Amino acid sequence: MIDPSVTFQTALRAALIGNSALTALVPADSIRAGSTRPDGLPTIILANPQTIHLGRASGGAYVTRCAIDLHIWAIDGGADLARQIGALVATTLWDAPAMPEGLITEYTRPSFTYLRDPDPERAFTHGIGSAEAVIHWSL
Repeated sequence: MIDPSVTFQTALRAALIGNSALTALVPADSIRAGSTRPDGLPTIILANPQTIHLGRASGGAYVTRCAIDLHIWAIDGGADLARQIGALVATTLWDAPAMPEGLITEYTRPSFTYLRDPDPERAFTHGIGSAEAVIHWSL
C-alpha cells in the first residue's frame, strides 16, 4: 500500500455499493470518488482525502489517520431524499469497512450536516459528512 487514504476510500465505496437499499436510491456508478461537483443526481461523492501521519507501530508498520469527506447531492425529493440517503450511508458505515490491506485500529462513523440551496427553483440538498480511521499499514 502506497497511500492508505486510497485504500480506505476504496473500502468505503465497496461497503456503500454493497448495500442494495442504498443503490436503490443512488445507482452504484453515482457513488464515486472525485470532485464535489455532481454530474448526475442523486450522487454520493467521496472526496478531499486527508492524511495525518502519526508515526510507526511494531514490525515497522506506518500509522496514519485518514479522513474522507462524503458528499450527498439530491434534487428530486430534496432534503428528505438526502436525509434518507445519509441515514443509509451512516448505517452502512456504522462499523469500519473491510480493507484488503492495512488494519483499522480506530474508526469514527460519519455524521452529516444538510444544506439546502436557497434558490427555490433549484431545490438541491447537499449533505456533508466525514469518515475517519487510524490505519496501520506497510509498503
